Amino acid sequence: MKKIAYIIFAFFALILLALVAVPYLFKDKIFDKLDQELAKSVNATVYYDRDKVSLSVFSNFPSLSAGLGDFGVKGNPPFQNDTLVHVGELQVDLNILSVIFSDKPSLEGIRLKDGQIYVKVLEDGQANYDIAYESEVEEPVDTTSSDFQLGIESIEIENLDFIYDDRSLDFLMVMSAMDFVGSGDLTLDVYDLIIKGEGNIVNVAYEGIEYLTSKSLAIDSEINVDLKNMKFGVNGASLKLNDFGFGIDGYLAMPGDDIEMDAKFYGEDNNFRSALSLVPGVYSASFDDLKTSGEMDFSGALKGVYNENTFPSFQFGLAIKEGMFQYPDLPRPVQHVNLELKVVNESGNLNYTSIDLSTFSLEFGSQPVSGRFMVKDLVSYEMDGQLKGKLDLLELTSIFPIEDMELKGQLSIDATAKGRYDSVAQIIPVINAKVELANGHVKSAAYPAPIDNINVRAVADNKTGKMNDFAINVPNFGFDLEGEKITGAFKVNDLKAMNYDFSVHGAVDLGKIAAIMPMEDIILEGKIKADIDAKGSYEAIEANRFGQLDTKGDLQVNDFYYADKDYPQGVRINEASANFSPKTINLTKMDARLGKSPVQANGTLTNYMAFLLSDEDTNLIGNLSVYSSNFDVNEWMTEAESVTEDTTSLQVIALPENIDFTMSVKADKILYDNLTLNNAEGKVWVKDAVLKLEGFKTDMLGGSLVFDGSYNAKDITKPAFDMTLDIIKLGVQDAFKSFVTVQTFAPIAQHVTGVFSTKFSFSGLLGQDMMPVLSSLDGSGLIRLAETALKDSPLVKGITSLTKLEDTSTISLKPMNITARIEDGMLNIPPFELKLWDYPAKIQGSTGFDGRINYLVNIDVPASKFGTKINGLVSGLVGSDLSNTNVPLAFNIGGSYARPNVAMASSESLEAYISNALKSKVSGQKEDVKEKITADFKAKEDSLKQAFKEKSEVAKDSVVQEASKLVDQTKEKAVEEVKNLLKGFTNRKKSTETESPKPE
Repeated sequence: MKKIAYIIFAFFALILLALVAVPYLFKDKIFDKLDQELAKSVNATVYYDRDKVSLSVFSNFPSLSAGLGDFGVKGNPPFQNDTLVHVGELQVDLNILSVIFSDKPSLEGIRLKDGQIYVKVLEDGQANYDIAYESEVEEPVDTTSSDFQLGIESIEIENLDFIYDDRSLDFLMVMSAMDFVGSGDLTLDVYDLIIKGEGNIVNVAYEGIEYLTSKSLAIDSEINVDLKNMKFGVNGASLKLNDFGFGIDGYLAMPGDDIEMDAKFYGEDNNFRSALSLVPGVYSASFDDLKTSGEMDFSGALKGVYNENTFPSFQFGLAIKEGMFQYPDLPRPVQHVNLELKVVNESGNLNYTSIDLSTFSLEFGSQPVSGRFMVKDLVSYEMDGQLKGKLDLLELTSIFPIEDMELKGQLSIDATAKGRYDSVAQIIPVINAKVELANGHVKSAAYPAPIDNINVRAVADNKTGKMNDFAINVPNFGFDLEGEKITGAFKVNDLKAMNYDFSVHGAVDLGKIAAIMPMEDIILEGKIKADIDAKGSYEAIEANRFGQLDTKGDLQVNDFYYADKDYPQGVRINEASANFSPKTINLTKMDARLGKSPVQANGTLTNYMAFLLSDEDTNLIGNLSVYSSNFDVNEWMTEAESVTEDTTSLQVIALPENIDFTMSVKADKILYDNLTLNNAEGKVWVKDAVLKLEGFKTDMLGGSLVFDGSYNAKDITKPAFDMTLDIIKLGVQDAFKSFVTVQTFAPIAQHVTGVFSTKFSFSGLLGQDMMPVLSSLDGSGLIRLAETALKDSPLVKGITSLTKLEDTSTISLKPMNITARIEDGMLNIPPFELKLWDYPAKIQGSTGFDGRINYLVNIDVPASKFGTKINGLVSGLVGSDLSNTNVPLAFNIGGSYARPNVAMASSESLEAYISNALKSKVSGQKEDVKEKITADFKAKEDSLKQAFKEKSEVAKDSVVQEASKLVDQTKEKAVEEVKNLLKGFTNRKKSTETESPKPE
């Protein structure tokens, strides 16, 4: 018996030992197999840390559990900057017997923890989740079928964020901190997927409209999945938004491009409290302590086909009966809340949606508010509505928690509208509306004085339903703040002619207003005094009949300051004054500081009324004179974070298309990039989104500069410029240090001392850093060098090293003129003559935007300079007096300026070349070596130009593509902002319930 017991014990011990050993014995086999399968099936970068791999047979016996740390999937172009999936922990469960005895391991379960899934669809339909190789692919990808068997029994998700960014539909859905458990046999074509869990809806937006924000979500459902017909059905699915629960019966099918829907919605265990949980601001940390009562019912249906042309028919209903809620620690409730709303569309055309809010009433404490609203459809806009009520603002503070704010005043509204809106037939509903705020008072704990005596009375009236009989009358509005008063009035009648009559008089301290009603991340100070009266009609403005307008008045601004997070430099207006006429605003004085740059200005703005009021693109015309003693442009350069480096770069600035400004600009000093411009002045034109400079002149780097040019960013992906420069006596060294174009196309300038002048015209594209795209440059001009010197140039050293001539490393150059042309980012220098070490020379060639050089240098060196080297070369020649004979040397210079390749243009050695040249001269033979060398050089140069042109096109295309990516960053930025919100939700999820506010 003991032996049997020992045998049984040893057997179980052996099994236990095997179970412990299996993960380690088969670890490499499992993950090598995993890497193989991923390489065969996934067209993306899959990463995970093998050092964070865990294997166990006990945690989920009889399955083998494999854990991965920092697992993720990163896309290939165009999604190389997007991570499809990243999870802190990934666990997969495999059938242990299939691992040991089969070549086809079977996957049974997946668990994901702490991560994010980012699904992105571009406007052209490309999706970052489309990472599976097609069934037929070319080598070197292994196309053998996968050995994994997918029979997942369970899927668990813990604290996972999900972003669905579909730009083809302009749809964005963001969810955070999701915890879900699901199960189903995914190997079948038809199966039931059981899913249960919760999370937060951060944002759901379609075509720029946010439909859901900051809501918690819970789901408990069994989904019938029919993959063959792409049909997904539910029966009794239970969902919950915040505290609002509802069920769904029905299905959604996608057999083709259309989406078929047939579903019914109904409320589950809801009351008025459930409806309140959907109201932003109410569903907060104190929601659990909110006192509520009342009934609520909800139902709806959706049936039909969704595609580009049709929408399913639908209907929704919401009813609230005798609702009440009261905040804790506040004495008064909102009570007798009654609401009945029906939204119906039977046609599938959204334009024929009817909205009927037949009942709406509530009481704020003892103040009743009631109303109704019906619109028959969104075509004829036949409507019938009413809103009536009174509110005591002081009583309101006893109902709603309004911290650090004191409110008083009586607000009343009585408005009715009935009829049809038709802009073509000039028909509007019959309207009778009155709104009044009397004795208003606002006081903040942040500032001791209140905004007092706030009085506004407005009447809107139309008795006939005709647009020309409509009138809005605000006979008075105003308020007091510490002895300063603002008063005004406003009238508009006849919606076709738009007759107006308004006035505003008084002074206001913006700093006090900002203290009473603070604005986040904004600093606002200053005093504004206005005395303005205006009377006229929009009809007269459109017809330019300014004589029919009566606009007069003055506006004064003192000690104004504005700054926010986008413009932390701030704008300060020490003093400004303007007066108004029907056609013009005359800026008589402005003393300001933009950032740290002082600016003074005066001038006129014309056509301002049409610009402000017209629906059409009407230009605002300006004529300004601007002066600054010291303007720092660098302070106002737009900065954008680089994707790959921890640096910033300037972004292209898009100019408005509807301004027409002429500015006379003068500045004693302008700081731009690394340049200091002194005594700058000229004309600046901005029209049709193009900026032009005319006769702009300045002193810089010891010389002077005059230039005309333009900047055109109508196509933000291809911002273009053209410029004509007239530079007079500028230091060559200063030019090299300051201009990237000189550094690129004339690197020899770093070894040249002296001054130069030039008149050069060039054009091209600007990059997103507002610097010229060198590959796009085209231009031509004349460069005039004064007496200069070339010292320690690697080109000179290369020539002297090759010839063994004992010449100095410094060359003095006489004044000369050099013509130059830039084509496709390649500087071409035609032959020009000069003296090198007093030797006659001729140079020609080119420098490319990539730094490559290609030059031919011809030098006539006196034979005597070679000394005894030529004795053996000319021995035996008759009449070999070489005292006045020059040896024509030719050199090809390639490579880059810093590392030039200097070689004889002839294939002969230096000694053989000199010997043959001298023999030709002595024998009187025709000298054609130079012509052949020049012809060979030009042939090579033509080939190089063609190569540069092709390279230039590629470089320009790359710049445009990069610009297109930056243009798309507006949507990227929106997604990034949402991702930042996710961090808050994730942190909220991990906090304790008592500390964390509820999502709204």
